Amino acid sequence: MALVVWNDNFSVQVAEIDTQHQKLIAIINELDDAIKANHSNEALGQVLAELLDYTKTHFEYEENLLSSNGYPMFDPHKAEHDALAEKVVFMGDIFAKGQNIDSGQLMNFLKFWIEEHILEIDKKYSSHLHSKGVH
Repeated sequence: MALVVWNDNFSVQVAEIDTQHQKLIAIINELDDAIKANHSNEALGQVLAELLDYTKTHFEYEENLLSSNGYPMFDPHKAEHDALAEKVVFMGDIFAKGQNIDSGQLMNFLKFWIEEHILEIDKKYSSHLHSKGVH
């Protein structure tokens, strides 16, 4: 069973961002599956690196879209992205150094992060972007 399941509640009503969020969820679920299947640290590291890379790509896209459309809460939104990215980078660094990461703690963090960020933070910009004609 997937750790996080996409449903319409996650939609911010912007097609490209919804697609990117679905990809993030898929990578988180892939990492969870790899942990449950006891894949090698190398395989887990590759999925974690993919998650980090895609998170950066998504944040850049979203930030550019919000900035170019004059989103009034841009600065706090970007600060939230920066804090989340920093934590994912920190976990990735720990893993890359061969130090143990509590996989349950990691997956709980990622589940909470993706759900809370989309449902609580990203939903706030949906109506603003729609008012600017972004769908």
